[in-house]
Amino acid sequence: MRIAKYISNAGYCSRREAEKLIDQKKVYINNICCNHPSTLVNEKDKIVIKNQIIKLQKKIRLWKMYKPKKTICTNSDPQNRKTIFSLIPKNYPRMISIGRLDFMSEGLMLLTNNGEMARNYELPSSNIIRIYRVCIRGVIDSKDLTIINKGVTINKINYKKIKVKIEKIATPYTWLIFKMTEGKNREIRKLCDYFLWNIVNLVRIQYGSIKLKDLKPGEVVEVKKFRTLI
Repeated sequence: MRIAKYISNAGYCSRREAEKLIDQKKVYINNICCNHPSTLVNEKDKIVIKNQIIKLQKKIRLWKMYKPKKTICTNSDPQNRKTIFSLIPKNYPRMISIGRLDFMSEGLMLLTNNGEMARNYELPSSNIIRIYRVCIRGVIDSKDLTIINKGVTINKINYKKIKVKIEKIATPYTWLIFKMTEGKNREIRKLCDYFLWNIVNLVRIQYGSIKLKDLKPGEVVEVKKFRTLI
């Protein structure tokens, strides 16, 4: 197994973040500094990052969190913004996020101790539905909903068919439900910007079969039944 994948599967961080740690000369294999993310390792090798021994997790686990607004989904931030990982109780095992929500979005985040499962949950080919509840200030033209439901191209980026419907209207606000199986970077926000819709609130309420339900902002609970996708 490649070292970057090993680190990710151990739940230490994402594969991309593992590659950055290797570039920063912070990963050691059998007391030798690792120089390339494709270096092959196995469970008999001693992997150390920042004086911590990294071991593969035998049991795959999953948690759900209510991500509050004004938090980010990385382990650290050069702008010193609060991260979701700072909200996780210290007695919890190390985990990585499945996908991300942007700084001003809130709602359901999934966390796991296995990088391969995180990657598979994120892949569009896995066809896992994500559902978002979006509050817009103003009135929505039904023609715009038809365009989104058929698929639209914005700045040469093709956005596939997305199921969008009006949940309720309470002047001056309109609540929309977005259902999609892939999540391009800030996709909903870019779509709303394109149609000049002013987003007041954006909340993810479901990822696959897992729902936000009555979680409170910052709360983390373990999910007992889930698809591993390994």
